[in-house]
Amino acid sequence: MMMNALVLQSDFGIEDGAVSAMKGVAHSVSRVIPIYDNTHDIPPFDIWAASYRLWQTVAYWPKGTVFVSIVDPGVGTNRKSVVVKTNDDQYIVTPDNGTLTHIAKKVGIKAMREIDEKINRLPQSGASHTFHGRDVYAYTGSRLAAGVIMFEEVGPALNTEEVVVSPFYEPVLTENKIEGSIDILDIRFGNLWTNISREMFLALECEYGDHVEVTIQNESRQVYNNVMTFGRSFASIHIGEPLVYVNSLDNMAIAINQGSFAKAYNIGTGASWRITMRKS
Repeated sequence: MMMNALVLQSDFGIEDGAVSAMKGVAHSVSRVIPIYDNTHDIPPFDIWAASYRLWQTVAYWPKGTVFVSIVDPGVGTNRKSVVVKTNDDQYIVTPDNGTLTHIAKKVGIKAMREIDEKINRLPQSGASHTFHGRDVYAYTGSRLAAGVIMFEEVGPALNTEEVVVSPFYEPVLTENKIEGSIDILDIRFGNLWTNISREMFLALECEYGDHVEVTIQNESRQVYNNVMTFGRSFASIHIGEPLVYVNSLDNMAIAINQGSFAKAYNIGTGASWRITMRKS
């Protein structure tokens, strides 16, 4: 039987045995199931970051891949546990709490089913209400990846229009400026990744080496305003200088050469963090 990859993502970290327990559950379903980690360093309870990291990754995995994402501040409440089938025929097993926002908006959802815990729950785990990542999501995801169950056996079908999505802001291009949002941080380096595409940015008729005025607001409060270089890479500027560049997802990003822009200006992510770019 052909196995599909099982890709795990969570906010659990790897300091304790939580991630290992999920992998153990998967191996109890199949000893040969191929298991991979997306990341377990999602900031605790950050549903928006979980949503973005899925979207950042799914396009590079083959059809049939099963992603399990657990960032679940509502564990034990009445939020639904679901599996969705994307328009690209991949599966995502997750709480329906906003984790599917970017998938719904950017990839599209073909079908959604609620996990029937009478069938798809780790045996002898019924008394536990705080580790659904192990007992429900890892178990269901591994059964799906291993071909033990088909998607139709996950549980009852749900209306895809009713998937829970977080507030989502699309960038807007006017005559001489673009307003977008800061979607996520390039965590290790503190760079800001925006939702402004390279194609939209090029409508400003900026060439490498040109100067761009960048303004950042959180709600109505202006946090940053400065002019910086549009560069091909970090070598385009001196150490400590800011830069606008194209990131690995073909979107516009902001960095300080060999420094953390996010830490320097205490900048966060999500629809409330707006960024404006105009040719200077």
